[in-house]
Amino acid sequence: MHLTILLLTLAIVCGLRSLWQIDLSNTWNDRWQRTLILFLLPPLLLFTSAIAMIWMGPFGRMMWMNEGWITYDLALIFIGFVTIYLLSLAVNSYLTIHKVRTYPVSSAHDLPVRVVDAIAPYSAQIGFWQPELIVTQGLLDLLDNAHLEAVLAHELAHYRYRDTFWFFWLGWVRRVTAWLPQTEAMWQELLSLRELRADRWASQQTDPLLVAEALLTVVQNNVIYPEPFCAAFNNIAPVDRLTQRIEALMTIESANADEQQNITHKESIDRWFYMYLLLTLLPLAIVPFHH
Repeated sequence: MHLTILLLTLAIVCGLRSLWQIDLSNTWNDRWQRTLILFLLPPLLLFTSAIAMIWMGPFGRMMWMNEGWITYDLALIFIGFVTIYLLSLAVNSYLTIHKVRTYPVSSAHDLPVRVVDAIAPYSAQIGFWQPELIVTQGLLDLLDNAHLEAVLAHELAHYRYRDTFWFFWLGWVRRVTAWLPQTEAMWQELLSLRELRADRWASQQTDPLLVAEALLTVVQNNVIYPEPFCAAFNNIAPVDRLTQRIEALMTIESANADEQQNITHKESIDRWFYMYLLLTLLPLAIVPFHH
């Protein structure tokens, strides 16, 4: 019976992932909500199913069928793998943050920053809930005060939304479920929407044109792809993300108006989002039927 449940769960998980596709006609919030729920729901369903099977154990009966070791061992291996990988990712993140904190602290536009002696222009928030803002000397030399302020405003947006913290967990989910359909495509969509949100917030603090010009200047000089616990200004992969960010900045006023018109719709979607997440607890409901 456990094997039947496992196969059914895999079928549901793959079916949910196949429902996802990018719809550029939707608002950023709608795209974010839909992508995030279809990114999280299948892995969480797998996690809770595995936990339920381990909880019930390899012995006993469920309905009219005897259970065995096969599904129990598979569930144990899966949970062990995701736990070990999480610990490994956490250790690597800690070591990176520890290294970042060895860089000297300076001030840029009244913000404390850690300056890295590197030629490549780069800035990022690195850490978890309280990340460290780092900039390279190359970035400080490349940009004037106005464009540097735009870059720092973008990084402050990542801090405001706690992107490094949330994307650490999302990055973990991505790595341990890379074998699921459309995982990488959905991850890139989440990254794109994260950067669009930060660009929009930065444009409200400065001039959208300055943010766009700074983005073009930095990307043309260097591209560095960050880890899940790092939110960087010039994280633009894949290639079309740069065009999408520039176009969004050029139409930032109309985009903000669209968001204001969808405030009520956003609140409705948020409620459904948490209801969908509650569905991941359903596998635990089968535990009482095991004897």
